[in-house]
Amino acid sequence: AAAAAPRADGTGDVRAAAAVEALVPALAGTADPDQALLALAKIAGAVEGHPARRDRLARTLAEDGPARDRLLGVVGASVALGDDLSAHPEHLDVVLDDEPGTGVPVAQVRAELLVAVGADPDAAVPVATLTGTDGVDAMRRAYRARLQRIAATDLTCGEPLTRLPGVAAALADLAAAALEAALALARADLDDHGADVRLAVIGMGKTGGRELNYVSDVDVIYVAEPVEGADEAAALAAGTRLATALARACGGPSGEPALWPVDAALRPEGKDGPLVRTLESHRTYYERWAKTWEFQALLKARPLAGDVDLGRAYVEAMNPMVWQAVRRENFVADSQAMRRRVEKNVPAAEADRQIKLGVGGLRDVEFTVQLLQLVHGRADPEIRSGNTLTALAALSERGYVGREHAGQLAVCYRFLRAIEHRIQLHRLRRTHLMPTAEADLRRLARSVGMRAEGAQGLTDRWKQVRRDVRHLHEALFYRPLLPATAQLSTAEASLAPEEARERLSAIGYRDPAGALRHIAALTEGVSRRASIQRQLLPVMLGWFADGPDPDGGLLAFRRLSEELGGTHWYLKMLRDSGSAGERLARALSTSRYVADALARSPESVAWLDDDADLEPRSQERLAAEADAVLTRATEPVPALTALRALRRRELARTAVADVLGVVTGTRASRSLTATADVLLAGALRVATWEERAARHLDADPTAMLVVAMGRLGGREMGYASDADVLFVHDPHPGADPVLAQEFATGTATRLRALLGAVGPEPTLEVDADLRPEGRNGPLVRSFDAYAEYYARWSLVWESQALLRARPVAGDTALGERFVALVDPLRYPEGGLDPAAVREIRRIKARVESERLPRGVDPTRHVKLGRGGIADVEWTAQLLQLQHAHAVPGLRTTSTLDALAAARDADLVTAEDAEVLTEAWDLASRVRDALVLWTGRAGGSQADVLPHDRQVLTGVAAVLGDALGEEPTTGQDLEDRWLRAARRARQVVERVFYA
Repeated sequence: AAAAAPRADGTGDVRAAAAVEALVPALAGTADPDQALLALAKIAGAVEGHPARRDRLARTLAEDGPARDRLLGVVGASVALGDDLSAHPEHLDVVLDDEPGTGVPVAQVRAELLVAVGADPDAAVPVATLTGTDGVDAMRRAYRARLQRIAATDLTCGEPLTRLPGVAAALADLAAAALEAALALARADLDDHGADVRLAVIGMGKTGGRELNYVSDVDVIYVAEPVEGADEAAALAAGTRLATALARACGGPSGEPALWPVDAALRPEGKDGPLVRTLESHRTYYERWAKTWEFQALLKARPLAGDVDLGRAYVEAMNPMVWQAVRRENFVADSQAMRRRVEKNVPAAEADRQIKLGVGGLRDVEFTVQLLQLVHGRADPEIRSGNTLTALAALSERGYVGREHAGQLAVCYRFLRAIEHRIQLHRLRRTHLMPTAEADLRRLARSVGMRAEGAQGLTDRWKQVRRDVRHLHEALFYRPLLPATAQLSTAEASLAPEEARERLSAIGYRDPAGALRHIAALTEGVSRRASIQRQLLPVMLGWFADGPDPDGGLLAFRRLSEELGGTHWYLKMLRDSGSAGERLARALSTSRYVADALARSPESVAWLDDDADLEPRSQERLAAEADAVLTRATEPVPALTALRALRRRELARTAVADVLGVVTGTRASRSLTATADVLLAGALRVATWEERAARHLDADPTAMLVVAMGRLGGREMGYASDADVLFVHDPHPGADPVLAQEFATGTATRLRALLGAVGPEPTLEVDADLRPEGRNGPLVRSFDAYAEYYARWSLVWESQALLRARPVAGDTALGERFVALVDPLRYPEGGLDPAAVREIRRIKARVESERLPRGVDPTRHVKLGRGGIADVEWTAQLLQLQHAHAVPGLRTTSTLDALAAARDADLVTAEDAEVLTEAWDLASRVRDALVLWTGRAGGSQADVLPHDRQVLTGVAAVLGDALGEEPTTGQDLEDRWLRAARRARQVVERVFYA
């Protein structure tokens, strides 16, 4: 090409060589240098007969500049556009011209193509004067010329992903202009130029959204109306002829290559329906018969060509139906099913190469964005764009999608569209498949600015993008908030005050006015926080109402939100999580204990997103955490405060998991016990250190041991349980016995004070009343004093109490010696003598008559009443005292394990064991549920099944389906407890009092 301008003096050869030398590195920067060189040779041959154009080509190739970059960019990336330049050398002027192909006014492009067919762009109804094949070919050449300009702008951009939206919009505007020119050609074919009909061409799909590909079907819908005074049937017939001719002009055979198929399959009834309908016919169809997917398709509807006023009227008529379609039954489920069908229909051989339809492809992004728009757009006009990237940005700005997710999804979408564009540009063929040949992948990588990464780098990035898109698609497209929001009315979704008040009252809020104040406080303003609350609350209000105390739940949610609303994760988690929002609503409206616990440690809300975070922490893990705290500590009080905070955290974790049914019953009890064990061990370390420091001692004069008793010893603690313990010490050899006793007493006293002192963290009351001589005896005894006491003065009730004894903190060897000391008392050889059995029964009868609170119905006291916890435990413990010497399984501190062992040893029938287990388990859960519901630990009613219907219903809700058969009402729970207690009492009468 450079040699195409020879000179008589021979300087042409020198210049040609210089031009070639300058051109080689420029060619090396193209997507495909060989392809580019071949195309240049063809173009040079085509301009040989045009001296001015030949010279311009030569100068362009010889000089480094934007014009050469545009030309080489086009021919290096597209065989088809290179062939077009050689077939139509005049298009070379377009490519070399510096006028951009993007950002061009729509009217300019429209006029360009209308002028090409001899139509007046300013006419109300443009009619072509260049008709037949000549007119069609002229339109197609004008289209290709404009396409060359767009491609030149696109392919010389250093940031193709940044340029992509403008390129896609330019391609859509060019398609609209081509449709306008094709309609002008179609009018010219009719004798009256279609004077009786107003025809509007509505763009759908990517054309409607101004995000078109280089090669794509152009989806349209036709709307026709007779002009005033014309016959409707004749007008529709004329409109059908115009639509048919329009499609033929764009996609039918002619001298120039076809542009693309015009596809009207999205019209009502699809290919079985009439090609052209009136506006009223369209409206009737969508009101009566349209399917869910058809409203989703209408989201992108936009007038492209023909009668502008009619096109606008069509969109205005359809829009209200589009944004109310979400109210259709199963709308969200239908949309999700449609996406799965599209994916399933991809041929297996193409599944791993599909850029558009496959897993992690363009459709994942588009379906996600459109579903979010349709669900939330009825109440928020700001997100109603037909353009995917614009809509995604609006969804992010309005808080429906997290900024990070939206940004990542947008970059992925641009990347997929960019490689789709480059693949189609190569031969101007409609394809959405990733190439497999190394040369094709290398060319594609170079064309999207990934020269250094090459084919493998491009493939790796594409696979990563697919994974990212699918992950985000699944997180957003299947968000549980969507179907819940879709079920709301528009007024409910928008939180309109009057409608909201009516809804709140109808679904069970006791104070709708107060609830409205909370809603206003959470949603007022234009902040992102308020925006996200506006999409959360319409659904969460219903979730709160599913609990027994929606007012309390909403109030607790407001307090949490005011504490956490400014964090980056809280509202994002509630919006995006598959379960956190509903779980939080359930927990807050069901348990005041949980509401208070989360208010004290709001960061704990993050647990709701993952069951693993709600699983009880093992005692070993908690002990390691406590050890780390104490190892770093320099002051005792802050160290104990940190340990108490650890317990508060684990109480909250267990309570939340309990209310949500993640852990229940014995697992919750064991979790509460493990936390208390760790706290006691840590407190003993601190108390020992403090006592040693106070006495200016270098070493402890005695070994210390804390023995767990009662429910702590049995690993059966509840939320309101104290820590029943015994304190034991054993002076080290050579130690002063008096000093050792004082040291041990001081340590035990400090321990109780450290755990019982009022402070920022919950207390743990340490009760030593089960020690020998009770409150009248010394707080701490030496091991030898215990041995002497148990040998000389121990009573049968003390043997019974020791059945729960379990070393929990302190010297391990001393703990083993203590267990060996008490085992003969609690597991007496030969069992109990008759006198001891009678004494136990006498004490039990006295407990029933004296300890039951005055005025309390014995059938409703779940601890001391008939068939309650005490009945079951005394029965199990009597069996242990009588038979543990012969049945090793009975040597346990656990009530339920003891009952199971008694059953296995045929000491009780399987049915009786089951009855006692059910009663004990239900009573224990009721006690915990009372604490969880009321938020209060202790009090005269802490062990009483309430009479108050509201409280009873709340307790039943806390228990939920953890009982196997869900007590949906307080009456259900009451009936079940009374039945279980009655049956258990019958067993107690038969086994304990036999």
